[in-house]
Amino acid sequence: MPVLPGAEPFRHEGGEVGVLLCHGFTGSPQSLRPWADYLAERGLTVSLPLLPGHGTRWQDMQLTGWQDWYAEVDRALRELTERCTQVFVFGLSMGGALSLRLAAKHGDAVTGLVLVNPGNKVHGAAAHALPVVRHFVRSTKGIASDIAKEGSEEVGYDRVPLHAAHSLRTFFKIVDGELPQVTQPLVVLHSPQDHVVPPVDSARILSRVSSTDVEEILLEQSYHVATLDHDAERIFEESYSFIGRLAPSVGKKGSTTGG
Repeated sequence: MPVLPGAEPFRHEGGEVGVLLCHGFTGSPQSLRPWADYLAERGLTVSLPLLPGHGTRWQDMQLTGWQDWYAEVDRALRELTERCTQVFVFGLSMGGALSLRLAAKHGDAVTGLVLVNPGNKVHGAAAHALPVVRHFVRSTKGIASDIAKEGSEEVGYDRVPLHAAHSLRTFFKIVDGELPQVTQPLVVLHSPQDHVVPPVDSARILSRVSSTDVEEILLEQSYHVATLDHDAERIFEESYSFIGRLAPSVGKKGSTTGG
């Protein structure tokens, strides 16, 4: 299947500091592309992969599960660590959960994390019915484009495939159990008005990680896909200053661009 316009993966060869960006469930790299461009323009090496089953049609996602999505970001991280001296991992929604697992599994290979409205649990009574219902109902209403900003749209599916949703629920439980293994510096930016992931997910993550260098930032003007919303520029700036604090070479003339 052809990839939806705008949903293509993105890669930029920059300096010795790298950033891996992980997009969300049923979304695509398009939701993080402005962020990726912002970092690339500042001389960083940037990797923004397209997760398996995403960016085409929702039926393709029925055939994938969390192991496929995680394997893709794990591969991308390994590529960056071979090429860069320091690597940061940024994620939106489910991409936040993928980022947390990478941090838990790879330890010092990940210098720091920036999470935007990270998911931790599939909420509601319907979540408990998923193991059974997914065999009778193929999909449900989509979650894409929860954005306050007029005219801003996310390239994502208008349906949620239930086999994939069941896998996501399993993945969230696994990651929740691994949160104490996360020790890296961490910034969590979340929207009080989020119609996809409630603020309680960010609170849960912040309470369970072992990181001691932690910052929490509220995105008052945005909904779930805050990277395409009113607070996007703030997210980009905060993440770049976070990198600059932990990777001193960043921002110094010539150092991230190879001279």
